[in-house]
Amino acid sequence: MTGAARPSTIAKRVTASKVPEVTIWFWLIKVLCTTVGESFADWINTGLGVGLGATAVIFTAVLALVMVAQLRLPRYVPAVYWLTVVILSVTGTLYTDLLTDTLAVPLATSTAVFTVTLAVVFGVWFARERTLSIHSITTRPRELFYWLAVLVTFALGTAAGDWTLAITGWSPGVSVLLPVTLIAIVTVGWRFGVNSVLSFWLAYILTRPLGANLGDWLAAPRSAHGLGLGYGLTSGIFLTAITAAVIYLTRTRVDVIDTNDVIDHAVPASQRRVSAVATVGFYAVVILAAGALLQWASMQPHGPAGGGEEEPGPTAAAATVAPGRIGVFPATDIAHFRNVVQDTLVKVNAGDQAGARSRITDLETAWDHDQDRLQAMDPNTWTALDHEIDAALKSVRSSSPSADDEKRALTTLLDNLR
Repeated sequence: MTGAARPSTIAKRVTASKVPEVTIWFWLIKVLCTTVGESFADWINTGLGVGLGATAVIFTAVLALVMVAQLRLPRYVPAVYWLTVVILSVTGTLYTDLLTDTLAVPLATSTAVFTVTLAVVFGVWFARERTLSIHSITTRPRELFYWLAVLVTFALGTAAGDWTLAITGWSPGVSVLLPVTLIAIVTVGWRFGVNSVLSFWLAYILTRPLGANLGDWLAAPRSAHGLGLGYGLTSGIFLTAITAAVIYLTRTRVDVIDTNDVIDHAVPASQRRVSAVATVGFYAVVILAAGALLQWASMQPHGPAGGGEEEPGPTAAAATVAPGRIGVFPATDIAHFRNVVQDTLVKVNAGDQAGARSRITDLETAWDHDQDRLQAMDPNTWTALDHEIDAALKSVRSSSPSADDEKRALTTLLDNLR
Protein backbone atom coordinates (compact mmCIF):
# COMPACT_ATOMS: atom_id res chain seq x y z
CA MET A 1 0.00 0.00 0.00
CA THR A 2 1.72 3.17 -1.12
CA GLY A 3 -0.88 5.81 -0.38
CA ALA A 4 -0.26 7.61 -3.65
CA ALA A 5 -2.57 8.44 -6.49
CA ARG A 6 0.35 8.66 -8.89
CA PRO A 7 -0.22 9.72 -12.48
CA SER A 8 0.79 7.22 -15.14
CA THR A 9 2.81 9.75 -17.11
CA ILE A 10 6.49 10.28 -16.37
CA ALA A 11 7.10 13.33 -14.23
CA LYS A 12 10.09 14.73 -12.36
CA ARG A 13 9.84 15.97 -8.81
CA VAL A 14 10.26 19.68 -8.16
CA THR A 15 12.37 19.02 -5.08
CA ALA A 16 13.59 16.02 -3.13
CA SER A 17 10.87 14.14 -1.28
CA LYS A 18 10.51 14.99 2.41
CA VAL A 19 8.96 11.62 3.28
CA PRO A 20 10.07 7.99 2.89
CA GLU A 21 8.90 5.50 0.34
CA VAL A 22 6.00 3.50 1.75
CA THR A 23 7.43 0.03 2.22
CA ILE A 24 7.08 -2.64 4.90
CA TRP A 25 9.67 -0.64 6.88
CA PHE A 26 7.35 2.37 6.86
CA TRP A 27 4.48 0.43 8.41
CA LEU A 28 6.70 -1.43 10.87
CA ILE A 29 8.27 1.73 12.26
CA LYS A 30 4.90 3.51 12.26
CA VAL A 31 3.40 0.84 14.53
CA LEU A 32 6.47 1.02 16.80
CA CYS A 33 6.08 4.81 16.98
CA THR A 34 2.41 4.58 17.94
CA THR A 35 3.23 2.11 20.69
CA VAL A 36 5.83 4.50 22.07
CA GLY A 37 3.31 7.32 21.83
CA GLU A 38 1.01 5.51 24.24
CA SER A 39 3.53 3.92 26.62
CA PHE A 40 6.00 6.82 26.81
CA ALA A 41 3.27 9.39 27.45
CA ASP A 42 1.86 7.25 30.27
CA TRP A 43 5.31 6.65 31.73
CA ILE A 44 6.19 10.36 31.86
CA ASN A 45 2.73 11.39 33.03
CA THR A 46 2.01 8.76 35.69
CA GLY A 47 5.17 6.70 36.12
CA LEU A 48 7.39 9.71 36.81
CA GLY A 49 4.55 11.74 38.32
CA VAL A 50 5.08 14.73 36.02
CA GLY A 51 1.36 15.18 35.50
CA LEU A 52 -0.71 15.34 32.34
CA GLY A 53 -0.70 19.12 31.87
CA ALA A 54 3.03 19.52 32.43
CA THR A 55 3.82 16.55 30.18
CA ALA A 56 1.70 18.04 27.40
CA VAL A 57 3.49 21.39 27.68
CA ILE A 58 6.91 19.73 27.62
CA PHE A 59 6.17 17.67 24.53
CA THR A 60 4.53 20.57 22.74
CA ALA A 61 7.78 22.50 23.15
CA VAL A 62 9.82 19.49 22.02
CA LEU A 63 7.51 19.07 19.02
CA ALA A 64 8.07 22.68 18.00
CA LEU A 65 11.85 22.20 18.06
CA VAL A 66 11.76 18.93 16.18
CA MET A 67 9.34 20.31 13.61
CA VAL A 68 11.62 23.26 12.91
CA ALA A 69 14.51 20.86 12.32
CA GLN A 70 12.38 18.71 10.00
CA LEU A 71 11.12 21.66 7.97
CA ARG A 72 14.61 23.08 7.51
CA LEU A 73 15.93 19.90 5.91
CA PRO A 74 16.02 19.87 2.09
CA ARG A 75 15.16 16.18 1.83
CA TYR A 76 14.09 13.11 3.76
CA VAL A 77 16.43 12.21 6.62
CA PRO A 78 15.32 9.02 8.43
CA ALA A 79 16.47 10.00 11.93
CA VAL A 80 14.78 13.40 11.91
CA TYR A 81 11.65 12.23 10.11
CA TRP A 82 10.96 9.32 12.48
CA LEU A 83 11.86 11.38 15.55
CA THR A 84 9.17 13.81 14.41
CA VAL A 85 6.67 10.96 14.07
CA VAL A 86 7.50 9.68 17.58
CA ILE A 87 7.05 13.13 19.14
CA LEU A 88 3.83 13.67 17.20
CA SER A 89 2.57 10.31 18.45
CA VAL A 90 3.27 11.23 22.07
CA THR A 91 1.83 14.74 21.66
CA GLY A 92 -1.32 13.57 19.89
CA THR A 93 -1.92 11.06 22.69
CA LEU A 94 -1.47 13.73 25.34
CA TYR A 95 -3.88 16.14 23.62
CA THR A 96 -6.60 13.48 23.58
CA ASP A 97 -5.91 12.57 27.22
CA LEU A 98 -6.18 16.24 28.17
CA LEU A 99 -9.62 16.44 26.62
CA THR A 100 -10.72 13.25 28.35
CA ASP A 101 -9.12 13.50 31.78
CA THR A 102 -8.89 17.25 32.35
CA LEU A 103 -11.77 18.74 30.38
CA ALA A 104 -14.07 15.71 30.81
CA VAL A 105 -14.89 15.59 27.10
CA PRO A 106 -16.58 12.25 26.30
CA LEU A 107 -14.52 9.98 24.08
CA ALA A 108 -17.37 9.75 21.58
CA THR A 109 -17.32 13.54 21.28
CA SER A 110 -13.55 13.82 20.90
CA THR A 111 -13.60 11.04 18.28
CA ALA A 112 -16.24 12.93 16.31
CA VAL A 113 -14.41 16.25 16.68
CA PHE A 114 -11.09 14.82 15.49
CA THR A 115 -12.84 13.07 12.59
CA VAL A 116 -14.35 16.36 11.43
CA THR A 117 -11.02 18.14 11.97
CA LEU A 118 -9.19 15.60 9.83
CA ALA A 119 -11.83 15.92 7.12
CA VAL A 120 -11.35 19.71 7.13
CA VAL A 121 -7.56 19.34 6.92
CA PHE A 122 -7.88 16.97 3.98
CA GLY A 123 -10.47 19.20 2.32
CA VAL A 124 -8.32 22.34 2.51
CA TRP A 125 -5.22 20.38 1.53
CA PHE A 126 -6.90 18.92 -1.57
CA ALA A 127 -8.52 22.22 -2.54
CA ARG A 128 -5.12 23.91 -2.53
CA GLU A 129 -2.83 21.15 -3.84
CA ARG A 130 -5.24 18.86 -5.75
CA THR A 131 -3.65 15.80 -4.17
CA LEU A 132 -3.44 14.10 -0.79
CA SER A 133 -0.73 11.68 -1.82
CA ILE A 134 2.17 11.11 0.55
CA HIS A 135 4.40 10.87 -2.53
CA SER A 136 3.67 14.49 -3.43
CA ILE A 137 5.34 15.98 -0.34
CA THR A 138 7.88 18.05 -2.25
CA THR A 139 6.85 21.60 -1.30
CA ARG A 140 6.60 23.45 2.01
CA PRO A 141 2.77 23.86 1.94
CA ARG A 142 2.27 20.17 1.24
CA GLU A 143 4.67 19.24 4.01
CA LEU A 144 2.81 21.44 6.49
CA PHE A 145 -0.51 19.88 5.50
CA TYR A 146 1.03 16.43 5.81
CA TRP A 147 2.34 16.93 9.34
CA LEU A 148 -0.90 18.55 10.48
CA ALA A 149 -2.82 15.55 9.13
CA VAL A 150 -0.41 13.18 10.89
CA LEU A 151 -0.94 14.96 14.23
CA VAL A 152 -4.72 14.78 13.89
CA THR A 153 -4.60 11.10 12.92
CA PHE A 154 -2.69 10.34 16.12
CA ALA A 155 -5.23 12.24 18.23
CA LEU A 156 -8.13 10.61 16.37
CA GLY A 157 -6.62 7.15 16.64
CA THR A 158 -6.12 7.63 20.38
CA ALA A 159 -9.70 8.79 20.95
CA ALA A 160 -11.25 6.11 18.73
CA GLY A 161 -9.10 3.38 20.24
CA ASP A 162 -9.86 4.40 23.84
CA TRP A 163 -13.55 4.74 23.02
CA THR A 164 -13.56 1.23 21.55
CA LEU A 165 -11.95 -0.18 24.69
CA ALA A 166 -14.38 1.72 26.88
CA ILE A 167 -17.55 0.49 25.20
CA THR A 168 -16.40 -3.10 24.68
CA GLY A 169 -14.41 -3.80 27.84
CA TRP A 170 -11.98 -5.87 25.77
CA SER A 171 -8.58 -6.59 27.23
CA PRO A 172 -5.58 -4.99 25.43
CA GLY A 173 -4.58 -8.35 23.91
CA VAL A 174 -8.04 -8.99 22.47
CA SER A 175 -8.49 -5.40 21.31
CA VAL A 176 -5.42 -5.70 19.05
CA LEU A 177 -7.44 -8.02 16.80
CA LEU A 178 -9.88 -5.33 15.62
CA PRO A 179 -7.38 -2.88 14.08
CA VAL A 180 -5.35 -5.81 12.69
CA THR A 181 -8.45 -7.14 10.95
CA LEU A 182 -9.48 -3.73 9.64
CA ILE A 183 -5.97 -3.04 8.32
CA ALA A 184 -6.02 -6.43 6.56
CA ILE A 185 -9.37 -5.57 4.96
CA VAL A 186 -8.08 -2.16 3.84
CA THR A 187 -5.01 -3.84 2.33
CA VAL A 188 -7.14 -6.36 0.44
CA GLY A 189 -9.30 -3.55 -0.88
CA TRP A 190 -6.22 -1.64 -2.04
CA ARG A 191 -4.86 -4.72 -3.79
CA PHE A 192 -8.11 -4.97 -5.72
CA GLY A 193 -7.92 -1.35 -6.83
CA VAL A 194 -9.76 0.59 -4.11
CA ASN A 195 -8.57 4.22 -3.97
CA SER A 196 -4.95 4.10 -2.79
CA VAL A 197 -4.88 7.49 -1.06
CA LEU A 198 -7.99 6.73 0.98
CA SER A 199 -6.67 3.27 1.80
CA PHE A 200 -3.34 4.69 2.93
CA TRP A 201 -4.82 7.22 5.32
CA LEU A 202 -7.32 4.74 6.76
CA ALA A 203 -4.50 2.29 7.45
CA TYR A 204 -2.43 5.13 8.89
CA ILE A 205 -5.20 5.99 11.37
CA LEU A 206 -5.76 2.34 12.30
CA THR A 207 -2.10 1.78 13.17
CA ARG A 208 -2.59 4.16 16.10
CA PRO A 209 -5.04 1.98 18.10
CA LEU A 210 -3.07 -1.09 16.96
CA GLY A 211 0.18 0.24 18.41
CA ALA A 212 -1.48 1.66 21.52
CA ASN A 213 -3.28 -1.61 22.31
CA LEU A 214 -0.08 -3.55 21.70
CA GLY A 215 1.77 -1.25 24.09
CA ASP A 216 -0.96 -1.58 26.74
CA TRP A 217 -0.91 -5.36 26.40
CA LEU A 218 2.85 -5.49 26.99
CA ALA A 219 2.88 -2.90 29.78
CA ALA A 220 -0.32 -3.67 31.68
CA PRO A 221 -0.06 -5.79 34.85
CA ARG A 222 -0.96 -9.47 34.58
CA SER A 223 -4.03 -8.79 36.72
CA ALA A 224 -5.32 -6.71 33.80
CA HIS A 225 -4.47 -9.47 31.28
CA GLY A 226 -1.22 -7.80 30.23
CA LEU A 227 2.35 -9.08 30.21
CA GLY A 228 3.41 -6.84 33.10
CA LEU A 229 6.48 -5.28 31.49
CA GLY A 230 5.56 -1.78 32.66
CA TYR A 231 5.36 1.37 30.56
CA GLY A 232 8.99 2.35 31.10
CA LEU A 233 10.43 -0.96 29.90
CA THR A 234 7.94 -1.18 27.03
CA SER A 235 8.92 2.30 25.87
CA GLY A 236 12.61 1.38 26.07
CA ILE A 237 12.14 -1.80 24.03
CA PHE A 238 10.24 -0.06 21.26
CA LEU A 239 12.52 2.98 21.17
CA THR A 240 15.47 0.60 20.79
CA ALA A 241 13.70 -1.17 17.92
CA ILE A 242 12.93 2.15 16.22
CA THR A 243 16.55 3.26 16.60
CA ALA A 244 17.84 0.02 15.08
CA ALA A 245 15.43 0.28 12.14
CA VAL A 246 16.31 3.93 11.50
CA ILE A 247 20.05 3.15 11.56
CA TYR A 248 19.44 0.42 8.99
CA LEU A 249 17.43 2.76 6.76
CA THR A 250 20.05 5.51 7.08
CA ARG A 251 22.80 3.17 5.93
CA THR A 252 20.93 1.35 3.17
CA ARG A 253 18.71 4.21 1.92
CA VAL A 254 16.19 1.60 0.80
CA ASP A 255 13.28 3.92 1.57
CA VAL A 256 14.67 7.08 -0.05
CA ILE A 257 12.81 8.41 -3.07
CA ASP A 258 15.52 9.78 -5.32
CA THR A 259 15.05 13.20 -6.91
CA ASN A 260 15.32 11.70 -10.38
CA ASP A 261 12.95 8.84 -9.74
CA VAL A 262 9.82 8.79 -11.84
CA ILE A 263 6.46 8.63 -10.17
CA ASP A 264 5.25 5.08 -10.62
CA HIS A 265 1.82 3.62 -10.20
CA ALA A 266 0.09 3.39 -6.84
CA VAL A 267 -1.67 0.23 -8.01
CA PRO A 268 0.12 -2.22 -10.34
CA ALA A 269 -0.85 -1.80 -13.95
CA SER A 270 -2.24 -5.34 -13.98
CA GLN A 271 -4.86 -4.34 -11.44
CA ARG A 272 -8.05 -2.46 -12.19
CA ARG A 273 -8.96 0.65 -10.29
CA VAL A 274 -12.48 0.42 -8.97
CA SER A 275 -14.93 3.27 -9.34
CA ALA A 276 -15.60 5.87 -6.68
CA VAL A 277 -19.04 4.35 -6.10
CA ALA A 278 -17.52 0.91 -5.55
CA THR A 279 -14.93 2.41 -3.18
CA VAL A 280 -17.61 4.13 -1.12
CA GLY A 281 -19.69 0.96 -1.10
CA PHE A 282 -16.76 -1.17 0.00
CA TYR A 283 -15.88 1.03 2.95
CA ALA A 284 -19.54 1.55 3.85
CA VAL A 285 -19.87 -2.21 4.31
CA VAL A 286 -16.67 -2.31 6.39
CA ILE A 287 -17.85 0.57 8.60
CA LEU A 288 -21.29 -0.95 9.11
CA ALA A 289 -19.79 -4.35 10.00
CA ALA A 290 -17.33 -2.79 12.47
CA GLY A 291 -20.12 -0.68 13.97
CA ALA A 292 -22.35 -3.74 14.39
CA LEU A 293 -19.51 -5.61 16.13
CA LEU A 294 -18.88 -2.73 18.53
CA GLN A 295 -22.59 -2.36 19.23
CA TRP A 296 -22.84 -6.05 20.04
CA ALA A 297 -19.74 -5.93 22.26
CA SER A 298 -21.01 -2.87 24.10
CA MET A 299 -24.19 -4.71 25.07
CA GLN A 300 -22.31 -7.60 26.64
CA PRO A 301 -21.75 -7.50 30.43
CA HIS A 302 -18.16 -6.52 31.15
CA GLY A 303 -16.08 -4.80 33.76
CA PRO A 304 -13.43 -2.14 33.20
CA ALA A 305 -11.53 -2.35 29.94
CA GLY A 306 -8.69 -4.77 30.20
CA GLY A 307 -9.73 -5.98 33.59
CA GLY A 308 -12.04 -8.76 32.58
CA GLU A 309 -15.38 -9.60 34.12
CA GLU A 310 -15.41 -10.06 37.86
CA GLU A 311 -18.34 -11.71 39.50
CA PRO A 312 -19.21 -10.20 42.86
CA GLY A 313 -18.20 -12.53 45.66
CA PRO A 314 -17.83 -12.33 49.40
CA THR A 315 -14.68 -10.25 49.19
CA ALA A 316 -16.21 -7.83 46.71
CA ALA A 317 -19.36 -7.49 48.73
CA ALA A 318 -17.41 -6.77 51.88
CA ALA A 319 -15.20 -4.14 50.26
CA THR A 320 -16.23 -0.66 51.31
CA VAL A 321 -14.52 2.69 51.20
CA ALA A 322 -13.42 3.60 54.71
CA PRO A 323 -14.65 7.03 55.86
CA GLY A 324 -12.15 9.75 55.01
CA ARG A 325 -9.87 7.42 53.02
CA ILE A 326 -10.92 8.82 49.63
CA GLY A 327 -8.87 11.90 50.52
CA VAL A 328 -5.65 10.00 49.84
CA PHE A 329 -6.37 10.39 46.14
CA PRO A 330 -5.78 13.73 44.32
CA ALA A 331 -8.77 16.06 44.59
CA THR A 332 -8.71 16.79 40.84
CA ASP A 333 -9.09 13.09 40.03
CA ILE A 334 -11.97 12.64 42.46
CA ALA A 335 -13.68 15.78 41.14
CA HIS A 336 -13.48 14.42 37.60
CA PHE A 337 -14.89 11.03 38.64
CA ARG A 338 -17.74 12.72 40.52
CA ASN A 339 -18.52 14.93 37.54
CA VAL A 340 -18.88 11.92 35.24
CA VAL A 341 -20.99 9.96 37.75
CA GLN A 342 -23.22 12.99 38.36
CA ASP A 343 -23.72 13.47 34.62
CA THR A 344 -24.61 9.78 34.27
CA LEU A 345 -27.12 10.01 37.11
CA VAL A 346 -28.75 13.05 35.50
CA LYS A 347 -29.17 11.13 32.24
CA VAL A 348 -30.65 8.12 34.10
CA ASN A 349 -33.12 10.39 35.86
CA ALA A 350 -34.07 11.89 32.50
CA GLY A 351 -34.63 8.43 30.98
CA ASP A 352 -31.70 8.84 28.58
CA GLN A 353 -30.30 5.30 28.83
CA ALA A 354 -28.13 5.59 25.73
CA GLY A 355 -26.65 8.84 26.99
CA ALA A 356 -26.00 7.33 30.43
CA ARG A 357 -24.26 4.33 28.90
CA SER A 358 -22.12 6.59 26.73
CA ARG A 359 -21.21 8.94 29.57
CA ILE A 360 -20.22 6.24 32.05
CA THR A 361 -17.63 4.92 29.59
CA ASP A 362 -15.69 8.10 30.35
CA LEU A 363 -15.55 7.07 34.00
CA GLU A 364 -14.29 3.63 33.02
CA THR A 365 -11.62 5.09 30.76
CA ALA A 366 -10.36 7.62 33.32
CA TRP A 367 -10.37 5.07 36.14
CA ASP A 368 -8.43 2.50 34.11
CA HIS A 369 -6.02 5.14 32.86
CA ASP A 370 -5.16 6.22 36.42
CA GLN A 371 -5.12 2.72 37.92
CA ASP A 372 -1.37 2.31 38.42
CA ARG A 373 -0.99 5.73 40.03
CA LEU A 374 -4.04 5.57 42.33
CA GLN A 375 -3.67 1.94 43.30
CA ALA A 376 -0.11 2.59 44.48
CA MET A 377 -1.35 5.34 46.83
CA ASP A 378 -3.81 3.14 48.74
CA PRO A 379 -4.48 -0.39 47.38
CA ASN A 380 -7.34 -1.14 49.81
CA THR A 381 -9.26 2.05 49.09
CA TRP A 382 -8.64 1.65 45.38
CA THR A 383 -10.00 -1.92 45.45
CA ALA A 384 -13.11 -0.90 47.39
CA LEU A 385 -13.82 1.98 45.03
CA ASP A 386 -13.13 -0.26 42.04
CA HIS A 387 -15.93 -2.58 43.17
CA GLU A 388 -18.31 0.37 43.48
CA ILE A 389 -17.44 1.50 39.98
CA ASP A 390 -17.92 -2.05 38.68
CA ALA A 391 -21.38 -2.11 40.22
CA ALA A 392 -22.30 1.20 38.59
CA LEU A 393 -20.97 0.06 35.20
CA LYS A 394 -22.91 -3.21 35.33
CA SER A 395 -26.15 -1.54 36.35
CA VAL A 396 -26.01 1.04 33.55
CA ARG A 397 -24.85 -1.47 30.92
CA SER A 398 -27.30 -4.19 31.85
CA SER A 399 -29.20 -5.64 28.88
CA SER A 400 -32.37 -5.04 30.95
CA PRO A 401 -31.50 -1.95 32.99
CA SER A 402 -33.50 -1.04 36.06
CA ALA A 403 -33.66 2.68 36.75
CA ASP A 404 -33.86 2.05 40.49
CA ASP A 405 -30.77 -0.19 40.44
CA GLU A 406 -28.88 2.36 38.36
CA LYS A 407 -29.78 5.23 40.68
CA ARG A 408 -28.85 3.18 43.73
CA ALA A 409 -25.46 2.17 42.35
CA LEU A 410 -24.63 5.68 41.09
CA THR A 411 -25.74 7.34 44.32
CA THR A 412 -23.66 4.93 46.39
CA LEU A 413 -20.67 5.66 44.18
CA LEU A 414 -21.20 9.40 44.54
CA ASP A 415 -21.35 9.05 48.33
CA ASN A 416 -18.03 7.18 48.30
CA LEU A 417 -16.42 9.82 46.10
CA ARG A 418 -16.65 12.47 48.82
